[in-house]
Amino acid sequence: MERTIPRFTLDGVGDAEVSVYPFATEDGLGLELTRFLRAESDDVVLLVHGLTSASDVFMMPEHRNLASHLLDEGFTDVWALDFRMSGRYPYDTETHRYTLDDIALYDFPAALDVLRRHIGGRRIHVIAHCLGSVAFSMSLFAGKLSGITSLTCNSVSLTPRVPAFSRLKLRFGPAAMEYLVGLPYIDPRFGEAPVLTRGWMVARAVSLFHNECDVSACHLQSFQWGAGKPAMYEHANLLPVTHERVADICGASGLHYYRHVRRMVEAGRAVKYDRDNPAHRDLPDDYLAGAADVDTPMLLLAPERNKVFTDSNNHLFRVLEKRRPGRQELAVLPGYGHLDPLIGKNAHLDVFPKIVDFLKRHGG
Repeated sequence: MERTIPRFTLDGVGDAEVSVYPFATEDGLGLELTRFLRAESDDVVLLVHGLTSASDVFMMPEHRNLASHLLDEGFTDVWALDFRMSGRYPYDTETHRYTLDDIALYDFPAALDVLRRHIGGRRIHVIAHCLGSVAFSMSLFAGKLSGITSLTCNSVSLTPRVPAFSRLKLRFGPAAMEYLVGLPYIDPRFGEAPVLTRGWMVARAVSLFHNECDVSACHLQSFQWGAGKPAMYEHANLLPVTHERVADICGASGLHYYRHVRRMVEAGRAVKYDRDNPAHRDLPDDYLAGAADVDTPMLLLAPERNKVFTDSNNHLFRVLEKRRPGRQELAVLPGYGHLDPLIGKNAHLDVFPKIVDFLKRHGG
């Protein structure tokens, strides 16, 4: 693939001092925080990506990205986390059995410890997306995190809901891919694989059902996530260059996380994957059980055309209003899908101002 924009570039965020902070989790994975600093301020923002993506979704150079928007709006100390789901690491293309419980228990507490060592007691606002949003919310509602001033969740949080076809894929897909096809992960670059290899054949088969565009990686993104043509976003909301490089923005994904998502979808809320796992004994079986005790204000972004997690955040808003009334806000995003509220060409006009307004009302 010939790239017009370098992969894993930091060029999308200008006029900021960039520093990187590697750290390790208790279960032995190396993760990383990237800081974009113009000036120290009382309000610090932490950006959390989702499964298959990375911190790159917040600093894309082809459009006005969220990190730059926050810096320009007075939030002059912005951090982006790459946790174990990040496409910047090999972890998701290795055969693994990680769950969202592992992320809630190990990744976010370790990241917040590093962050606190550098910013002290200043206010922390978190903006999270997709399964990063689910896992961060799990960690917060499990009592593993404290001192979070506000939490913004795009698309989904503690009550994942998916289309009917996605339920079918969640039930049969992981086992079929691992044991029948013989692949432990799905990669949107399968279309670039050598002819007649398993990845190439998967890409060809998926593209047979997608005539909405000619980008194989876009078709595979829909296969990985949701039910739609396309599923991840609305084509009209993306710049052509963004559409062409979706495989750089959202990469390969291991399959075991889908099993945990299936368990949550069937339960109707975020639940522990394996109640008998001794490593997770300090996590709740039901992450909503102690919701009334969590004071952190939440902004739930609900894309109107969400073909991945449908009305998950609309539903969670109703659930939380019964358990902790007045501590959450719902922002419906007309015309937007699952990921385009972050990577869309007009997200800085339609979405980011809603986030900034929420942060300013809960900041200093």
